[in-house]
Amino acid sequence: MFRESDPELPEDAALPGTLPESLRAELIAFRRDLHMHPELGNQEFRTTAAIKARLEKAGLEPRVLSTGTGLICDVGTSGGARSSDEGDDRRAGDPRPMLALRADIDALPIPDTKTGVPYRSTVPDRAHACGHDIHTTTVLGAGLVLAELDRQGLLPHPVRLIFQPAEEVLPGGAADAIEAGVLEGVGRIIGVHCDPRVDVGRIGLRAGPITSACDRLEVTLDGPGGHTARPHLTTDLVTAAAKVATEVPALLARRVDARWGLAVTWGRLVAGHTCNVIPQHAELSGTVRCLDLAAWREAPDLVHAAIDEVAGMHRAKSVINYVRGVPPVVNDPGTTELLVAAMAGRRGSYAIEDTEQSLGGEDFSWYLEHVPGAMARLGVRTPGDARRLDLHRGDFDADEEAITVGVELFTAAALLDGNRS
Repeated sequence: MFRESDPELPEDAALPGTLPESLRAELIAFRRDLHMHPELGNQEFRTTAAIKARLEKAGLEPRVLSTGTGLICDVGTSGGARSSDEGDDRRAGDPRPMLALRADIDALPIPDTKTGVPYRSTVPDRAHACGHDIHTTTVLGAGLVLAELDRQGLLPHPVRLIFQPAEEVLPGGAADAIEAGVLEGVGRIIGVHCDPRVDVGRIGLRAGPITSACDRLEVTLDGPGGHTARPHLTTDLVTAAAKVATEVPALLARRVDARWGLAVTWGRLVAGHTCNVIPQHAELSGTVRCLDLAAWREAPDLVHAAIDEVAGMHRAKSVINYVRGVPPVVNDPGTTELLVAAMAGRRGSYAIEDTEQSLGGEDFSWYLEHVPGAMARLGVRTPGDARRLDLHRGDFDADEEAITVGVELFTAAALLDGNRS
């Protein structure tokens, strides 16, 4: 279990920055509005406009990214909510880089199948089924609370809010956001991801890898085709595709260290049009996931070799499109301890649980190629709920108390980080 860190506030000082009830109600309404109007990656124009309008209402100066969607907003600087001249002078002489709070704002191309809720998606085949609406609302709420603390002279150091588009679009919108300059002046970054396996009011944490690498794999197989009565005279392409689907994962399992967690999983296989014709073309697509960062760098060559070998045994010509996705999210130990201290300061150390490394991918990892940071798993399960909801399902939903928990985690982390020497 994690130890509590050493926040540099007096032991008897309560952390400011809890969420007022009036703002809590507003944030729930904001989240529901996002949930009803989901937008896919790089198409989040309405979402971006809604975030921008609320930040501007608070006296902040958000800046839309050059990519056209997504935005950043600094709180506690000349570009944010202004407090007294004395406060501005104090921060102007502070050479330390900022802490960034990151949210992803895009939705998924799947239908919303929830029933009995008033905020079901109004857009066909679009849904916030991964909790990005919760992430977005949490960072927005933290920004609003921090802006108020700044006005009161209680924000010790500037904070950057990052609302990033296109997390679900490989290789992830984080890479474009970084190229657009979102990390300029940032020294460390934190984020959360909804976890329906963790009760609301708690977070899951681990130092080191917390997600896995994820790449996309597309394979085409070709042969001359023919009659199903005479497969020996041609390439039995359906059998070849089936062998690639089953034998490539098995072959890789014997060619790499099991601790790498290298897994090929297929999501699509298409071949043929009628029962008595051997087709000339087959397609497979899936994902390659890997627990280890060094192994991820070797994965393309290993996967290519395995596919070519299996396809060649069945006289099929293979063409492989290996699309690089994201590396694992590797939590920095120091930033992980910051999140531990923040959560312990808000809810006590009992509200923090160890979590395992998942095989899910997250483009938050690209930020960690540039600055240290950490991601926590934000509990969104209502205690006692026996349903086995999961992410990327049309019936996914979150206990909205998670918004309060996330806001207070982020604000505590900003205060503790700002008071470090």
